[in-house]
Amino acid sequence: MKNNFLPMILLVGSIALSGCTRLEEQLFGQITDRDEGNIDIPSLLQGAYFSTRAALQTPESWWALQELTTDEAIAPTRGGDWDDNGAWRALFLHLWQPDHIRMNQVFRDINAISYAATDILRYNPDTQQAAQARFLRAFAQNFVLDGWGQVPYREPGDGIATLPIVRNAQEQLDYLIAELTEIIPNLPVWTVNNSVFANQDAGRVLLMKVYLNRAVYLNRAQPAFDNSDMQNVIELADQIIGSGRFSLTDNYFDSFSPNNRGASENIFLGANTGGSNSGPIFNFIRIPLHYSMNPSGNNGWTTLSNFYDKFEPQDQRRGGPYPGVTERSGLHMGFIVGQQFNSAGEILQDRRSNPLIFTPEVSIIERGNNLELTGIRVVKYVPDYDNIGSNFANNDWVFYRYSDVLLMKAEALLRMNNQAQALQYVNMVRTRRQASVMTSLSLDDMLDELGREFYWEGRRRTDLIRFGRYLDTWQEKPASDPRALLFPIPQTQLGNMNYNQNPGY
Repeated sequence: MKNNFLPMILLVGSIALSGCTRLEEQLFGQITDRDEGNIDIPSLLQGAYFSTRAALQTPESWWALQELTTDEAIAPTRGGDWDDNGAWRALFLHLWQPDHIRMNQVFRDINAISYAATDILRYNPDTQQAAQARFLRAFAQNFVLDGWGQVPYREPGDGIATLPIVRNAQEQLDYLIAELTEIIPNLPVWTVNNSVFANQDAGRVLLMKVYLNRAVYLNRAQPAFDNSDMQNVIELADQIIGSGRFSLTDNYFDSFSPNNRGASENIFLGANTGGSNSGPIFNFIRIPLHYSMNPSGNNGWTTLSNFYDKFEPQDQRRGGPYPGVTERSGLHMGFIVGQQFNSAGEILQDRRSNPLIFTPEVSIIERGNNLELTGIRVVKYVPDYDNIGSNFANNDWVFYRYSDVLLMKAEALLRMNNQAQALQYVNMVRTRRQASVMTSLSLDDMLDELGREFYWEGRRRTDLIRFGRYLDTWQEKPASDPRALLFPIPQTQLGNMNYNQNPGY
């Protein structure tokens, strides 16, 4: 029964937050007509977990809103490719409007996770099952809070035709803190197999993120970080560190490999099964790569040279050859710049027979003979060549890693003016990544280190806002209007009068 309920959950969740229609009423009636005595709670939970794929594991999803709006990633228009009526340019330039197609879809997809998880609770799951469903709901709602500052909510059993209530930032923060504190003891203890399910350490990481960003969600323009919030971050981090369950990997990219479920850093993952049942990891890998590479790509998105220059040459995170990949395809992991080769060492070419030499320079609109060559490409997930034919990769999607725990603790210490101890945790990570030891640490240094450690993991926007840098000028982007600190409530949702459109839209 692995997928029985998935199409229904995704369909219902995707429309669950829009205005009331006869179609929605009929759909809900069909769902409630099921014999509740035959409900398979594990299958419903699995469907809720799988619903994270559309919202969080595709390059066009929450990832795009978090990365393509920052100094880490750009989606240049290349001739007629990647134009899409200017949708990608609007993201990068912070010129989106309430009818932006990607924001509308992402808003619906993330809230679908919350709806699917909430729906499970009306079928009397056991304590641990209920805790997992409640974690998934909190997990999704925290993304909505981060992006839009207002969070729709239904009680278990509320019909789709019933407009959801909407919590403001303070109400949602209070809810998340109370909810996570209550459910963490009822979640399973982390094991390698449990890393693809809500587990106690995943609950702690999410609660750390809530406390770390609490001041931002209450006042994005001028957050006032409270020492008590930072102390809570530190105490939760110490529980995870003290468990001894996690360690930094010897090879940075092992956390993103086809066998990453056993990687010592990974705390919470989105499950994928190679060859048969997985999210679109290959789409994520293909988008930056050129058509002539292996895997064959879409010649799309790149990083910016100023961001690439933040890495020391010896920093393992900058990338290089990877066992089982480079000898098979010629591909390197991490940042890809310069002449590209195949597995035999032969020079690759673009479609105009130019040598395939990726240049650091990139413009938001590319024209001319070299439009396929501009921009440093990024490969974060290790291609699963054994399953490339099926397009179902074995790599699990990485939500939370141990280095995040260490660096959240470092940031909390730094914000409490304990630079010396914060520096210890930053250097713990840097040393394992073969980067040089830092001798001092400012907030700007901390932000740069977060960029180096978590590039292209769907979080840069949140970090830039927390450090007051999201509205800045950077390559190809002028300074932004302060309205960009919140996304607009999608136009399609404003039939629910419980929403207030965010300022400036």
